[in-house]
Parts: sequence; structure tokens; C-alpha cells
Amino acid sequence: MAREHRHVCCPARGALSGPAASRPHFLCKHEVLARAATGGKLSYLFDYMRDKMRKWREENYRNSEQIVDVGEELINEYASKLGDDIWIIYEQVMIAALDCSRDDLALFCLQELRRQFPGSHRVKRLTGMRFEAMERYDDAIQLYDRILQEDATNTAARKRKIAIRKAQGKNLEAIRELNEYLEQFVGDQEAWHELAELYINEHDYAKAAFCLEELMMTNPHNHLYCQQYAEVKYTQGGLENLELSRKYFAQALKLNNRNMRALFGLYMSASHIASNPKASAKMKKDNMKYASWAANQINRAYQFAGRSKKETKYSLKAVEDMLETLQITQS
Repeated sequence: MAREHRHVCCPARGALSGPAASRPHFLCKHEVLARAATGGKLSYLFDYMRDKMRKWREENYRNSEQIVDVGEELINEYASKLGDDIWIIYEQVMIAALDCSRDDLALFCLQELRRQFPGSHRVKRLTGMRFEAMERYDDAIQLYDRILQEDATNTAARKRKIAIRKAQGKNLEAIRELNEYLEQFVGDQEAWHELAELYINEHDYAKAAFCLEELMMTNPHNHLYCQQYAEVKYTQGGLENLELSRKYFAQALKLNNRNMRALFGLYMSASHIASNPKASAKMKKDNMKYASWAANQINRAYQFAGRSKKETKYSLKAVEDMLETLQITQS
């Protein structure tokens, strides 16, 4: 069921037909804040809103409700001042409107783009995304296939097809298409990471590890890739995988010493190695030290976060239990 939308900005006069055209004008919260910050001067207000949209666009923010609020106001009140920027704003607002179940606004933006750029593959892709939002997946796939017939190198259309397979729960088809895609575009890091996630969802950890290894080769300083690789190896189990897991959790911490997930991972992997009957005496002793160090660091982090919070007290108790368990095992 479509999510109910509370209209916060009026539609452009004459731009949208029907009941929306007669709605009263309400200031969006960003306009209220901007008017307060700029003393209510409309020229400054326009600059503020346009710059906000540009910042969100350039930094790939997914704050769809805010984009709809500000973008709709820009389109309604300042379209003539935007110049050529109006087209990229139409695209930005349309995608955000799909996120917010605002098909009226999405369709309006799409129609404006179609009039300006008839036959554009980029606009056709936006049409396909609207089909996806309406769950007309077959129509979307047919449209993307037509785009690919005209331009086989159109990566955006291929990725949209893969996204549809995921939305339909057809992970194996998505994996097959992603592998075919990566045969042609081997340097696409986003695709490698998506493939790793799909393999993890299918419990194919060996192939997920391979994808993450590809990512670490091109991004050796990305602590999140190291952490995720360590988690996959930990899940695979076995002494050799646990050792690799501990090493990569440690590497993730070296790259970002505030990565608490990696710190917990280091504790867990070292603890399991220390209690593994196949581990040598030296290996057990060393990993006991690593686990003890990690537990102490976790304890310090929670203490630093605040002693008065109830959640923190429970967390500290859990860490103290971890330390006590280590002491019992060591003795």
C-alpha cells in the first residue's frame, strides 16, 4: 500500500492538475529555516535552496523527503531563475519523489524531461525507475532491454535490471547477470561489493570472500572491506579461516581504531582460536593476549561513552563477563 504523503509545499500553479492545484501554500521547514537565516530576503532564499540541492546531489545524499521539500519549492517558485540547472533538479526531485511515493510529482518531473530530451536514454531509464516503483517490473525490463539494444555499454540500464532481480527475490539471476556485467566492467567496485552481498545472502562464503579480495586489492586502505572479509572468514570457520579472520579484523582496526565491530570481531576470533583444540600452545597463549587486549579496549570504549546510561551499564557488565571468562580459561 502506498505510503500516505503529507503535502508541505504547493505545486506549481498550472503545473499539476486536479485537487493538488487548489491546495493552500505551506512553507517547507527548509524554507522557514532559510528565511530566518537570511532575514526573509527571497534572493538569498533562492541561493540557499539551490546550493542545498547541489550539495545533496554532489555528495549523493539519500535524504529523499528533504529533497522533495526543497526541490518542489524551487520548481514551483524559482524555475525561471534556475536556467539549465532546472533539468538536473527535475531528475533529482523525480528520484526522491519515487522514494516518497509521490508519483504525481515524479510524473510531472518526468514529463518535463521528456519534452526537453525526447529519445534520451537517461530519461528512458528514469521512466523504467518509475515502472519499478509501480512494481511494473516486466515493463521496466523491456524498456531497459531496448536501451541496451541501442547501447550495449549502458551500465546504468544493466544495473537497473539487476536491481529488479533483487527486488523480485531472484538472487541467482541477479548473481548471473552481475557476473556477466563484471566480465565487461571488471573495475566496477560497486558491482563487486553488490556481488559479495548477494553471495553472502546465498551463504556462498567462498565466492563472497573472492569478491571482497578483489575489492581489497584496489582499496587496501578501506577498513570496511577488511572488516567484512574478516566476518566472512569467521563465518566459514575452521582454524585457518579463524586466523585469517583475526588478522583482517586487526587490519581493519589499524586502518580505523574506532571500528567497534572490528574490535568485537578481533575479540571473538582470538577467543575461538584460543579455545580451539587444534591450536598449538603458543597459538593459544598469543590469542588469549589478543582477546584480553580487545576486551579491555571494548571496556574502555564503553566507559568513555558514558557511565550514567542504563544501556552502557549493561554493556559494561557484558564486557566484564567477557574478561572473567578469559581469566577462567587462562587459569
